[in-house]
Amino acid sequence: MKYISASKVTAILATVILLSACVVRERVYRAPPRAYYPPPVVSASVDVEVRSTEAPPPLPDYQQPPCPEEGYLWTPGYWHWSGTEYFWIPGTWVQPPRFGVLWTPGYWAFSGGSYGWHGGYWGPHVGFYGGVNYGFGYVGVGFLGGRWAGNSFAYNTSVNNVNTTIIHNTYNQTVINNTTVNKVSYNGGSSGVIATPTSQERAAAQETRLAPTALQTQHVREAVRTPGLSARTNNGHPAITATARPSAFNTPAAASIPKAAPRPAAKRPAAKRNPRTKKPQHE
Repeated sequence: MKYISASKVTAILATVILLSACVVRERVYRAPPRAYYPPPVVSASVDVEVRSTEAPPPLPDYQQPPCPEEGYLWTPGYWHWSGTEYFWIPGTWVQPPRFGVLWTPGYWAFSGGSYGWHGGYWGPHVGFYGGVNYGFGYVGVGFLGGRWAGNSFAYNTSVNNVNTTIIHNTYNQTVINNTTVNKVSYNGGSSGVIATPTSQERAAAQETRLAPTALQTQHVREAVRTPGLSARTNNGHPAITATARPSAFNTPAAASIPKAAPRPAAKRPAAKRNPRTKKPQHE
């Protein structure tokens, strides 16, 4: 019988241990629980661009000009404070800075005894705009005037003036307005719109924002130079309420845009004459 020396036994055991350490074992990965990080609380005065002690006038009634061509998005009109008085900035169709972004309108908000202007911006989703009902899909929360489908924008013809013989990427979806329809142009205070940001609007505020385009900025500058758009001159009823393109204030299309006509009162049925008495009789 052959005996194995102690030194060989030790070597064999060392080899076995070494080989067992080389065995590959499958590692089970467990994803950590998703942490919730609430959006940072931002002071209401952080994005205030300008302040005024005067309340902005009510929004005027006006009709939307037809969309000039595919790819243009509607930006509603608003009152701009020049430092001494309010000027109406006509609503207009503009080209967005890139595909996939939507316009969040600016809004006035009363706070601390004055009215602050929170400027509008472009972003992936529409954020908070004070709950102001600007119309044409901007009913106070969100935007119902259209949506992006890839690199094409589809227009909701129920709230937008779109010539479907020229622009074919359209749909028709009835918009039910659950907000109070009035002409108040600011948020807060005793007479302003009472609205606070929704969770979706707070999330949109944390997304990447794009500033107004150069044409939008020029549109504002040109409006302030137009005397007929001064609230002191027009008493809150500007002659030019909307344009088909930015700064197109002198075009026939801009000048011919009428205000929305008031609903006519019910007319009394015309009186019929009695052929015998020659006197009118009513039904």
